[in-house]
Amino acid sequence: MKERLHALREHALELLKEVGNEQQLNDLRVRFLGKKGELTEILRGMGGLSAEERPVIGQVANVVREAIETSINEKVEAFKRAELDRRLQSETVDVTLPGRPMPHGAVHPLTKVIQEIEDIFTGMGYQIAEGPEVESDYYNFEALNLPKNHPARDMQDSFYITEELLMRTHTSPVQVRTMELMKGDVPLKVICPGRVYRRDDDDATHSFMFHQIEGLVIDKNIRMSDLKGTLLQFVREMFGSHMQIRLRPSFFPFTEPSAEVDVTCVQCAGEGCRMCKQTGWLEILGCGMVHPKVLEMGGYDPKEYSGFAFGMGVERIALLKYGIDDIRHFYTNDIRFLKQFNRM
Repeated sequence: MKERLHALREHALELLKEVGNEQQLNDLRVRFLGKKGELTEILRGMGGLSAEERPVIGQVANVVREAIETSINEKVEAFKRAELDRRLQSETVDVTLPGRPMPHGAVHPLTKVIQEIEDIFTGMGYQIAEGPEVESDYYNFEALNLPKNHPARDMQDSFYITEELLMRTHTSPVQVRTMELMKGDVPLKVICPGRVYRRDDDDATHSFMFHQIEGLVIDKNIRMSDLKGTLLQFVREMFGSHMQIRLRPSFFPFTEPSAEVDVTCVQCAGEGCRMCKQTGWLEILGCGMVHPKVLEMGGYDPKEYSGFAFGMGVERIALLKYGIDDIRHFYTNDIRFLKQFNRM
């Protein structure tokens, strides 16, 4: 048996010298050292040995096993080194080559418009105020002259979380919160940008989530003419110095009087086209003088102070500014659409 073990060792080592890949190496490992391998087959005959011969043969078997395992491990390391050398050769970087230019990202068009609107109004002395998107019924409706069961609430189909909590339907609650923080101090001049939520079906002009920027001014002797002048200045800075505005009477519960604001059609410059339905005007935002009840609930004496408010949809401004025909483009993350704004 000792001679068979030595012969097995020599035969295994000779075969291992000729191994050319890891698969062949694994096959030889199983052949000689596996549970049904040749070494195991020889050792099964130890049952017929005497008590004196068994430890001697066992020691020889261990030496044979160690020799084969050592040779196998050396081959494994040799294969690893060869693979590393191959990768180093194939993945060599030529540092003399010119670098690849990194693609430039761009500010999202909605963010770009929000920033531009903020710049315009902060240039006119406004501050920026923000508030929670999950709002109480009080701030979203009641403090804005919309008590429970008021029919005007039907104009805004809302996402309610509980009977008293909802996703805000406009950024007007931020105006109320700002009035409370000011505690009757004047002047108050803020714009309130942010996301708002209404239960609308998504289409080319509607989304269940969109962005608004609302403005509020409170001081003594604030008049409708101040509101009109402010909006005219904004429109001309946003769209161009040739732009005009017109105010049409409307209704909002939180302002009195109220108006819809139209601007000169950005496509035909007021001549009349399909976009403006041949009128030369496009609706852009709503506004009005702050209702006395809203002033009072915000901590201001309506007999001493007056104010105006306005609100615009950021998506609406962006559609007009960039000539975009579908509001859904803003939210689909299509790189073909977004890359256009790299150049703007």
